[in-house]
Amino acid sequence: MARINLLPWRAELRREQRIEFGIMLGITAVVAIVVSLAVWWYYDQKIDYQKQRNAFLDAEIAKLDKKIEEIKSMEQERERLVKRIEAIQNLQTVRPLEVRLFDEIVTTLPDGVYIKQIDQKGSAITIRGSAQSQSRVSNYMRNIEASKWLTNPKLEVVQTTQETKEGDRTSDFVLHVDQVLPTVEGEESKGKKGVRKPSKAGA
Repeated sequence: MARINLLPWRAELRREQRIEFGIMLGITAVVAIVVSLAVWWYYDQKIDYQKQRNAFLDAEIAKLDKKIEEIKSMEQERERLVKRIEAIQNLQTVRPLEVRLFDEIVTTLPDGVYIKQIDQKGSAITIRGSAQSQSRVSNYMRNIEASKWLTNPKLEVVQTTQETKEGDRTSDFVLHVDQVLPTVEGEESKGKKGVRKPSKAGA
């Protein structure tokens, strides 16, 4: 019976298997490296893209912030212009009213009444003066009641003093008056005078 020695064949088979295993291991390692590189490249591209988007958004936000600052500056400038316009309009309104006021104070002033001081806060006017008699003060208040631009005379103080060497006596007085202001442009507030009758103290 012939004998066959299988050891060389088995050794050759094992060697071929080891070679194939090495090749497969190498191929697997290469594939793993390629896949890893592909994944890294993909996410690196995603990161770069997101960075670009973030940079774009930051630039747009900076532009919007600049525009907001410009709008705020424009609003502040607008408010300043509105205030200037209102101040100019107030001056244009007040100037004729002041001229009219002083003209009316002089027009309503009767003989024997002298004004020493005039104070005004808004439409409230305080007149300090002296008269030759208290009846002349009452006459002054009646003139104010009949005035178109002055109303509501209220007498606060009447004090009789002696000023001259000849013994002439005068009455110092403090009179509160309201100025009639326009309610509509070019139209005065008519029919709004107080119904309080002037004081007849000393009349």
